[in-house]
Amino acid sequence: MQNDRVKFKKEFKSRLYVFVLQLIQIIEALPKDRTCYILGDQLLRSGTSIIGNYIEGQSASSKRDFIKYFDSSLKSANESKLWIALLRDSHKISRLTSEKLLKELVEISNIFGASLLTLKNKT
Repeated sequence: MQNDRVKFKKEFKSRLYVFVLQLIQIIEALPKDRTCYILGDQLLRSGTSIIGNYIEGQSASSKRDFIKYFDSSLKSANESKLWIALLRDSHKISRLTSEKLLKELVEISNIFGASLLTLKNKT
């Protein structure tokens, strides 16, 4: 059981890292206009915040702190969904690209959400 938890944490961290690398590539390929600069910057900030808060949470000094970092990661994932949707709907990225990113973000959000419910002893 403990081994499965360690394995999951390692795989989840890797999954977040790969996701952020994909975001970086997509943001770098955006058209060089004002809209893309602003939306891309917002997406970069919120997207990197997901893994940043997750990593910070791993060394939290208390359960309350740990929950705070996970909650911040969840909020950043949800915010990232907005920036991706705006890029998609303004035709700055393809629908296929946005669908892949949004699908991954939904799964990441679900993991953070379920973890937070467990941490807060709620079902």
